[in-house]
Amino acid sequence: MSSQNKTIRTLFTVAAVLIAIAFAVVLLYAPPEQTMGLVQKVFYFHMASAWLGMLAFLCAAAFGILYLSKKELRWDRFEASSVEIGLIFTLVTNFSGMIWAKAAWNTWWTWDPRLITMTIMAFTYIAYLLLRRGMDDPAKRAQFGAIYALIGFITVPMTFFSARYLRTIHPILFGAGAEKMALSPEMVQTMMVSLVAFTVLFVALLLYRERLMAAEEQLSALESAQEDFDA
Repeated sequence: MSSQNKTIRTLFTVAAVLIAIAFAVVLLYAPPEQTMGLVQKVFYFHMASAWLGMLAFLCAAAFGILYLSKKELRWDRFEASSVEIGLIFTLVTNFSGMIWAKAAWNTWWTWDPRLITMTIMAFTYIAYLLLRRGMDDPAKRAQFGAIYALIGFITVPMTFFSARYLRTIHPILFGAGAEKMALSPEMVQTMMVSLVAFTVLFVALLLYRERLMAAEEQLSALESAQEDFDA
């Protein structure tokens, strides 16, 4: 077993332990919110998923810069992997947010600026994946992906700041307007445990997906070579 495989397995093991701890802390340590009650506990995983999605898109932009500067396809693989992971957790954020919205606002969906910008961000990266699939040349695909990841990242700060600078009913946790949702010390500690657990999971998923993409590229190259040999 290679050292990289061992690293990935170790990270997945650590992530599993941390997520189990996060579940226990959410259920047993964090106090129920006075107004929403137990359903507010969805917040800890909703927040962690949102953090992970935005972190993944930030990493995708950084990997795009690395590809443009070094022209190494492995950075393209990391970039595409980050987008896939970020998109999955953005969708988790949206669906968990709908559960929370039903309890807090008595509706599954409302045209709130935060929800709208989050949806725009998701569709931006869905388009990224669809457009990549239409390109066969690895170099052109990587060049396109790097530029798109940099431009598409604009939707991330747009989403983050939408609750601060636009009229919104979405709660604000930090900075100006944070009084809209006061967190007790136990709630903050629980949130941090969830964020750490999801961050370790992101690193494990990123390394695993990049390695899988590399194997897929090798297999595709072997298939092409076999076809040329048969011809």
